[in-house]
Amino acid sequence: MGTILNPYISFRDTARAALEFYQSVFGGELDLRPFADFDFAKTGNPDDDNKVMHGHLRAPNGMNLMAADTPASMEWKGGTAISVTLSGDDKEEITGYWEKLSDGAKIGEQLAEAPWRDWFGMLTDKFGVDWMVNIAGPDTARK
Repeated sequence: MGTILNPYISFRDTARAALEFYQSVFGGELDLRPFADFDFAKTGNPDDDNKVMHGHLRAPNGMNLMAADTPASMEWKGGTAISVTLSGDDKEEITGYWEKLSDGAKIGEQLAEAPWRDWFGMLTDKFGVDWMVNIAGPDTARK
């Protein structure tokens, strides 16, 4: 296997719900491991022990998304310093992802043809994760 770059998102209490939502968007297999499954990771707080220590969504097209909850005993830095980006030239597939991600989202820029002739949009999903979507236009499609 070559090197793979995977987004890994930290949540406070919503990793399970977020990953289940992303599974409904992208499909695939979801592996959720709570803190309670691992002796070394038990927090001593029953609420935290049931949260996700590690979650991994493997979509059928090779996309991976990972996430975890940050226990109450640790500092959590939610924020908008990073966006998850979906890019490609399959307009139908990516538009379908956009429509599903838009459920409960705050749309920053509606998915539409951009001045550079690609289709582009930005949103913050209902879990506070920023997404950028770019569909290659006819002059920029990479084969």
